[in-house]
Amino acid sequence: MTSFEDLHFFVEVVKHGNFTTAAHSLGISKQLVSRRIIALEARLGMRLLQRTTRKLSATETGKVFFQRAQTILQALHEAELEVSNRSGDLRGLLKISVPLSYASLRLAPALTAFMQQHPQLEIWLDADNRHVDMVSEGYDMVIRVTDQPEEGMVARKLEDAAMCYCCSPAYIAQHGIPSTPQALAKHICLTHRASEWQFAEHDQIHRIPIQPRLKSNHGEVLRDAALAGLGITGLPAFYVAADLQAGRLVEVLADYRRPQGGIYAMYPYHKQVSANTLALIEHLRQWLQAPPAGTAITAAT
Repeated sequence: MTSFEDLHFFVEVVKHGNFTTAAHSLGISKQLVSRRIIALEARLGMRLLQRTTRKLSATETGKVFFQRAQTILQALHEAELEVSNRSGDLRGLLKISVPLSYASLRLAPALTAFMQQHPQLEIWLDADNRHVDMVSEGYDMVIRVTDQPEEGMVARKLEDAAMCYCCSPAYIAQHGIPSTPQALAKHICLTHRASEWQFAEHDQIHRIPIQPRLKSNHGEVLRDAALAGLGITGLPAFYVAADLQAGRLVEVLADYRRPQGGIYAMYPYHKQVSANTLALIEHLRQWLQAPPAGTAITAAT
């Protein structure tokens, strides 16, 4: 008889198109995934996957089996949620996707405290800058830095994420400080793949084209480059709050800040939300907006 675990392995392989990525998602070895799929095909007496040198794809039979397997796994997940939601204790697995830098700079101590309060709860934290598909990849919740939560998602704001433009004192000594957003045309910029930065003046939004010397999707790389005096960077304040307070970085164009974005915990409207997810969201909101006394957490500005 086919196990739920085998169904899960097969679904992950079809989603990712190869054994290596599926194994990484499952947290097990590629060899184990491959053996289990081969055994599944042998037990069913049907080929489910078409193997080529570059990728795997489902056969026509495999596509039918994939759809049925997804339905079965979703029904099992919903049954587990219904039971767990009736229990006063939090237990089971909670799978979360979080931007890499936010996980290390802000989330880690709050999550540790939550797990200490709920010893029967398991957490799978995927710290990655990849934009995951919550439903197909089985996440219970995602945390994203944005000024526009996605449609079709329930979004709970955890904290503000004001953009802060800053550079090092050494950069200012060499290049001066921009007095208006338009003056950035004469400055070296470090950015997250953007070709323009946005600033607010009264009720007007200025879109300023920039020619960045460094582009990166990793905020800590941009922060470190700014600390080294390589240019002006724009980042959510939680990246640079400690450096600003210590004087290692200096904020520029503060009078032209855009309205604040935010850090949001999100899950789909149509997805039955677990007690685990709701409890974690409420814990994070309280922790991040008013950290416990004696806890060393850098406050976002």
